[in-house]
Amino acid sequence: LMRQLRGCRRRGVVVGTVTLCLAAGWALQTPGGVSLVVPHPHINATVAQNILLSVEYSCRGVATIEWKHVSSWGTTKIVEWKSGNYVNVSTVYKDRVTTFENGSIQLLNVGMGDAGYYFITVTEEYGTNTYGTIIVNVYEIIYEDLHFVAVLFAFLATVSALLICFMWLCNKSLHLFQKKTTHKLRARTTEEIELETIEC
Repeated sequence: LMRQLRGCRRRGVVVGTVTLCLAAGWALQTPGGVSLVVPHPHINATVAQNILLSVEYSCRGVATIEWKHVSSWGTTKIVEWKSGNYVNVSTVYKDRVTTFENGSIQLLNVGMGDAGYYFITVTEEYGTNTYGTIIVNVYEIIYEDLHFVAVLFAFLATVSALLICFMWLCNKSLHLFQKKTTHKLRARTTEEIELETIEC
């Protein structure tokens, strides 16, 4: 009876170990699970600049990547593609978007209307999905301010040049006046000496 019990226990341990190994192997091979990293969730840009909406995804199966833009004007689908397959770009973004294998996209020549929230959805073929968000701020270059600074700089440069010319003229006039005064003093001194000589 004891031998039979020991044999059953051994079989149970072996069967349990085999079952555990099979379950672990099945779990490792079962597709599923997708991860997404967004290294730069906030981007500041100026008008006409190119921006990179950088992400990095990983999954076991084939993934579908979709980007959408949400702003005060509404929601616009930018692009959707399957890794290694088709790329479907919205007509609004045609010739303005470049896709990358890691899920990132680059927007060319951004305008004020490109500011807002950018949502990425990565969906695995088995139904698992994950989401990411990037906030983009677009600033306009205010040419009026630059024009004002340029005009102010030109005005200050002109005033400086006039002041330098005025100082140069004053210096020259002073120099001439000193020469004349010195010449007159010499002439008087010479006259006085001559008069003294004559009186003697």
